[in-house]
Order: sequence, then C-alpha cells, then structure tokens
Amino acid sequence: MDTKLKGDIAEQATIMEALKRGWAVLKPLGDRLPYDLVLDLKGKLIKVQVKSAWLDKKSGNFVVDNRRTKTNRRRMLRELYKLSDFDFAVIYLDGVNIFYIFPIEIFTKYGSVIHFVEEKKRQRKPRSANYRNAWDLISQWAARKETRA
Repeated sequence: MDTKLKGDIAEQATIMEALKRGWAVLKPLGDRLPYDLVLDLKGKLIKVQVKSAWLDKKSGNFVVDNRRTKTNRRRMLRELYKLSDFDFAVIYLDGVNIFYIFPIEIFTKYGSVIHFVEEKKRQRKPRSANYRNAWDLISQWAARKETRA
C-alpha cells in the first residue's frame, strides 16, 4: 500500500469515528490545506490533520512523522506545522484501530517523529498515552470555544 492510500484509510476511519459520535464532518477539496477535515460540533468548527502511523518492526512501535510533507517530481520537502495550521492532529494506528488525538500545541512539541508504544509490558507509560483515544479533548475544546463566543 502506498502512503496516499494509507492516508485515505486513516481519513475514512476518522470520519467514521466522528460520525459515530454524532459530529458533522466537512472534507475540503484537494490537498493544499494544512488540514484534512473539519469537524462541526454544534456549529463550532475544528480543523483536523489526519496522519497514518506505520509499524516499525525493529522497535515494535507505531511511528508517525509530525511534519508536513510536500512532494514534487524531483524531491520531498518536509516542514514543521504552525500552530495556526489546524486545531487537532488525529493519528490512526491501522491494524489495531486505535486513534491518538493531539491538540496542535502538543503535537508540534514532539521532534520529527512520534513513537506510539502499544506494548503492555512497558513499565512506564509514554507521554503520548494521555492522548490515546482521547476524543473528549475535541468536545471539551469545542465547549470552551462555545463559552467564549
């Protein structure tokens, strides 16, 4: 499977999860924007960047690059996201059907990649564990946005 197909699968899994929660989903045309989806929670619009993690067989961890990747015919360019690019990053771990939901300010604080440890034997939880299936962060953010309006 190529990376575009993996990204499409991650997006569709995210859309399904959002719809199950009763959230409306908007999909921008093309892929020129720094976000992939917009979630509508009772009129509050939340920009979401969806990433598909891959399994690193050597470490046994799932990994995702937290930089924006642009390609042209000759080279691949990577650049850091800005805090204004989106509100949340949703990382999908295919095969285990697990999501990690990061507010943009947390997502951008990691280095160039984030490792997700799904191994139960680990003694100490990684800091990413706080964001495992943390869909409530999105609804809490929308509720805070509502009280400010």
